[in-house]
Amino acid sequence: MENLLDFLTALCAGCSVGCIAFYIIRALSGIELERKTSFEKPIPILFKLLYPFLAVGKRMAGGKGFSTWHQTAETKLAMAGYSNVLTPADFVGLRLLFILVGVIIAFLGVFSKQPMACIIVGLLLSFYPSVWINTVIKKRHTSIMRALPNVLDLLTLSVESGRDLVTSLRDIINRRPMDDLGEELLFTFQEIQLGRKRSDALRGMAKRVRQVDLTATLNSIVQAEELGVSIAQLLRIQGDTQRAKRFAMAEKQANEAPVKIIIPVVLFILPAVFIILMGPLIKMTLDQMR
Repeated sequence: MENLLDFLTALCAGCSVGCIAFYIIRALSGIELERKTSFEKPIPILFKLLYPFLAVGKRMAGGKGFSTWHQTAETKLAMAGYSNVLTPADFVGLRLLFILVGVIIAFLGVFSKQPMACIIVGLLLSFYPSVWINTVIKKRHTSIMRALPNVLDLLTLSVESGRDLVTSLRDIINRRPMDDLGEELLFTFQEIQLGRKRSDALRGMAKRVRQVDLTATLNSIVQAEELGVSIAQLLRIQGDTQRAKRFAMAEKQANEAPVKIIIPVVLFILPAVFIILMGPLIKMTLDQMR
């Protein structure tokens, strides 16, 4: 019984220290020593560790059996904004390397004293690339949803002042700090400058990002241009709509917070309180029974 209490105490203390360290590192990583002029894409440290073996993974992924993987990787990398950082062949090669490393760890775990732990680590490594890219896509879509109403307001004011849509877009890109939405707007603006039709560039942006709110807004702008509807009025309506969606999402997350906080309270706080209050009493009872 004493060993169990010691284990639970150490487990709660370790989880607490881990959470504190995580939030300290997260807070420090958000501090900028100097303003960045470009929007950099971070590469996971595990990807960098496997970069020396990437040629082997790309050779393994060169078969026709991985064509579906390449198409899926191309779509997800574009949605995550990593098209200029990782090619589909690179991502598929890294996925195969992670699967290979996971299989090796699980195989070695069979002959070790902790087979279950090695198998779990192997499975986590095998699914890590897919989980990472899906997480990046989700964060990017959330960032775009939050920034979209403000960008639409700026576009509305600029268009109502007499400027055309492309000129307004250029001014907004130059004056806003670079973020996920700004990155996509800059790429679309460069396509228009290179001669691509404006409606095609906007449709390409919607197809590339595949964020629901952004797609609805871009499709509305394209339809308004084709039908001759006032762009300024449409932008104002879309801005109000997207802002209402953002407020509804924030209200939903605020209402879900009390429910979500129950899980860490039950798993970490209540066991620690129980050990502190009942531990000495249980120890005294066991000593008297002896």
